[in-house]
Order: sequence, then structure tokens, then C-alpha cells
Amino acid sequence: QLQLVESGGGLVQLGGSLRLSCAAAGFNLNLFAIAWFRQAPGQEREGVSCISVGSTYYADSVKGRFSISRDRTNNAVTLEIGNLKSEDTGTYYCTADPYRDCSDGLRGYQGDYWGQGTQVIVSS
Repeated sequence: QLQLVESGGGLVQLGGSLRLSCAAAGFNLNLFAIAWFRQAPGQEREGVSCISVGSTYYADSVKGRFSISRDRTNNAVTLEIGNLKSEDTGTYYCTADPYRDCSDGLRGYQGDYWGQGTQVIVSS
């Protein structure tokens, strides 16, 4: 069974930063495109970033503030989120897809595997 586990969320002040991690059990994460989505209460899920072989993607709302990278040693993908705004509050999910090219963005993304999410709360 392929499992994704997110961690690193928490309560942070406006302008602060967090380091989110998506770790895998049971498969080599480096063989998959990994995307991060977030969902705020009462709002639709939003794709924020993605990493695949040779490509990364960031939603316009997070460009320049978020950075995605692979942690090959720990079979994980990290999402550094910074200069946080109140609208960044939400539950952040990572998802894996063996075929996604992140240069295509995240429109229409379905994802084969999803984690349980980690909550980020940006306070003023």
C-alpha cells in the first residue's frame, strides 16, 4: 500500500515561514511527480506546487514565496512556504502521480495517491 505522510504544519505569524514535508512509505518517491494542494475551510482545493523530472510548477498566488524540492536521502519532498499571508491558511496535502509532467501545471489533476494533510494556520 502506497502511503504519503505530510508533516511540518502549524501555527505561524503573518510573514513567517514553515517547512512542510511529504514522506513516502512503500515506494520510491523520486519516481513520481509530487504535487501540493491546499484547502481552506469552505473553499475549493487549490493546487499550489508540483515537482516532476526536470519541471517545477507554482501557482501564481505562491510564486516567489514557496519552494518545492526533493529530499532524496529521506525519500521525501519538501515545500518551503514563506512570507505567509492569511490566505495561505488551510490544510496542505501532498499527492503522487507517476505520469504527471509538472510543466503542464495542475489543472485537471486527479492524483493517484493522497496524504492525510497537515494544517497551516497563519495568524495576525
